[in-house]
Amino acid sequence: MSARTLTCKTLTCQVTAVEDLNPDVFKVTLAGRAEAMQHAPGQYLELMLDEATWVPFSIASADRGDGTLELQIQHWPERDNSQRLRQLLQVANQLTVRLPSGDCVLDTQSERPLLLIAAGTGFAQMKAIVEAALRDQPTRPISLWWANREHRDLYAEDLACEWAQQYENVAFHAVTEFPLTEPLASGERIAHHQGRVDLVLESELLNAPVTPSDCDIYLSGSPGMVYACVDVLERLGVGNERMFSDVFAYAPRPH
Repeated sequence: MSARTLTCKTLTCQVTAVEDLNPDVFKVTLAGRAEAMQHAPGQYLELMLDEATWVPFSIASADRGDGTLELQIQHWPERDNSQRLRQLLQVANQLTVRLPSGDCVLDTQSERPLLLIAAGTGFAQMKAIVEAALRDQPTRPISLWWANREHRDLYAEDLACEWAQQYENVAFHAVTEFPLTEPLASGERIAHHQGRVDLVLESELLNAPVTPSDCDIYLSGSPGMVYACVDVLERLGVGNERMFSDVFAYAPRPH
């Protein structure tokens, strides 16, 4: 499925579940007409708070074909939009959304190894990409790097570890600025690194079994985090044509 073949539509969805993943992140499951909910892995939707306010969220699931999809939403109590959204989800059983949007999608024509680098709820976009790759390209190597401030922020740690334990072609690297409160699940393809993600990547990728320049690289996080990682990857010889991020579209660097 190509992002270019899907037309962005405005539609009404049912909210079928809201579930806390940790104290700061919650999962929302939406349901609508299967055809209208189609999206490519890596795309996002926009959710209407009011007629003047649309908020973008990465779709955290590959297209399931049944009209359901998942969002992973960070709750910021001090931010007005976040408070309004949480209240809306608690009382509304229907939401208006626009989808799909975004060109940072999995290239299923490529067989290059995947290097996925996410921070915080940027994991949502990577989750959709991993699900699609495991379903459609089950032998494609995947190296997932997920950065957070502290251990409790790894809200889908169990899932990421499960991928690495179950699939020989998947490796999971957790990156936290502070020490872990307890060890990650055991597995030869599960690792923890302490530090800032760009600095960790700079030291670790030098000795990685797959050269970064041989990979398709997807990045998801704040513009500062993404461009810090881009700088590292460029120093390691990676060309811009194999790096993909929504940040390049909404927060382009000045030339």
